Amino acid sequence: MKPKSLFVLSLVLLFIVSCNSDNDETYTVVFNLYYDAEGWTGNFTDFPAGEEAFYELSAGWSHLPSSLDTLEGAFRISGNNHSDDLFMYIMRKVDGLRFETSYRVTFELELASEAPTNTVGIGGAPGEGVTLKVGAVQDQPARLLGEDDFYAINLDKGNQASSGDDMMAIGHVGVSDTTTVYTLIKRDNISDPIEVTTDEYGEFWVIIGTDSGFEGITTLYYNKIKMTIRRN
Repeated sequence: MKPKSLFVLSLVLLFIVSCNSDNDETYTVVFNLYYDAEGWTGNFTDFPAGEEAFYELSAGWSHLPSSLDTLEGAFRISGNNHSDDLFMYIMRKVDGLRFETSYRVTFELELASEAPTNTVGIGGAPGEGVTLKVGAVQDQPARLLGEDDFYAINLDKGNQASSGDDMMAIGHVGVSDTTTVYTLIKRDNISDPIEVTTDEYGEFWVIIGTDSGFEGITTLYYNKIKMTIRRN
């Protein structure tokens, strides 16, 4: 049975479905986050409970910074990495697919960063020390509080620059050696899709985040997220 829709409850500015045959089921969805968050939410892990203010954590829709088009918006996420391991992420549910079916997912991201490359930072570099990761999982990503009163996440994201079973490292947030203002950068995993199986409702979750070794403030603006989902 063909799915009736993809992301049924979301406002999607571009939605293309290509089904040339039963074995060629491809969905391409683009979120242009210019006007609202379009169902994406943000959160943080790898920091001690009760220290949200000290870590200066914030996440939500915002206009782009002044070096870019401030009439447009993006999902802004920011934190001060006092733990040398802060994980900042955004996530969203995918629905309307075949139930209990395997798919391959690729991401093409456009985000604004002001981090320079080839510079020295606290603990790690502000550009290369902040690793961007993408993932697709069946269960909703959730923050868990460990016995050490540190927040962790219920999936294997890997550690800092390393990929995990559930998330893939796709580069860093550095722009260039001469960066001084927010600039749009692009990252993707087109050559290495992520495999995920939908649950009994035809759903799974996507997650995008940064694993940081830079002990300072990182603020990013995700303004365009393109996902291509192909049935195996």
